[in-house]
Amino acid sequence: MRRVSDYSLFAIVGCYSSFSAYPLRRIHARGLRSNMAYIAKFGDKWRAQVAKNGVRKTAVWNTRAEAASWAAKVETEIAGGKLRPAARTLRFACDHYLKTVTPGKRNAELWETRRFAMFCAYFGDDMPLADMGSEVIGKLRDFRMAGGVLNGEKWEAVSGSTVNREFTLLRHMLKLAHKEWKWIQEYPFDGVRMPDENPSRNAVWRWHQIRRVLRAGQARGGKTREVVQAFHIALRTSFRLKETLAAPGGFDPKRMTVTLPPNKVSDLPEIVPTTRHGRRLLATMPVFEVGENEASTLFSDLLKQLGIKGLQFKDSRATALTHMAKKMPMVTLQKYSRHKDIRKLTIYYRETAEEISARH
Repeated sequence: MRRVSDYSLFAIVGCYSSFSAYPLRRIHARGLRSNMAYIAKFGDKWRAQVAKNGVRKTAVWNTRAEAASWAAKVETEIAGGKLRPAARTLRFACDHYLKTVTPGKRNAELWETRRFAMFCAYFGDDMPLADMGSEVIGKLRDFRMAGGVLNGEKWEAVSGSTVNREFTLLRHMLKLAHKEWKWIQEYPFDGVRMPDENPSRNAVWRWHQIRRVLRAGQARGGKTREVVQAFHIALRTSFRLKETLAAPGGFDPKRMTVTLPPNKVSDLPEIVPTTRHGRRLLATMPVFEVGENEASTLFSDLLKQLGIKGLQFKDSRATALTHMAKKMPMVTLQKYSRHKDIRKLTIYYRETAEEISARH
């Protein structure tokens, strides 16, 4: 079918000034709108709209002739490659991911929002996705691990494991942009070296350290007291921090179990057995008011004041499982730890060779 030019359209509708937009709408309705200009009365002026090859332009002119001339010029520039669709930016891609992908994940919105904000702070919101390549991603990797100053702000150095967790998110977003959204021609992570994971932790809480923490927390009172009470429960149950804070509310003394809320790996509540020492503690504990993030901060501050280094709240889980492993078979211990793969229990079993030899 022969294409009708803008000037031919102008000649066709020129005698119908009061109904100038009508013939154009009719032609657009026949499937030419994506390649034709749209010119219509706009108050006492004329508005021209061009939508072609992904480029959209709009302008308002005093006369219809000026609008048609501008539209023809824009179409020529688009056809010649002078005007191209706006590049998808990093910020646009991050926002799109947060709207379409993140809601399908459990408790991921806050963490992923902060990670995307970090990526945009480093690269810039307006960085085109097409400019994301192995070279610039490698520079981000090195900068994160070494730390430094960027735009007057100090960035602390982080471990290889932290970089890997952050890059898992960035990789997924860029893979979708390449494979599904078709926004970029190449996958930017091809050729990027990933840092080594951190060595497995082997720290275990000793009873003299535990007593210091419990006494200091009790003396301080308030929410710090709640945190050390949760720490004591964790040492007797192997619960994680978030689970420990929820444990008093889910404790059933008749069934001698704790019902834990759904988490990132389980969509359903979990019913977990308890040890004799754990039940004794849970029976006397009120429901905790302190939140997970606040509890983590308070516990870290307490350890700094006590001068305890190299240990964290999360080491209470390994400490509990190490002690419980001496009293029950591995398959029973798995019921407490809730690991689907029993081999992962070896990460938390931290008894030294000397301690094992002393028992046999």
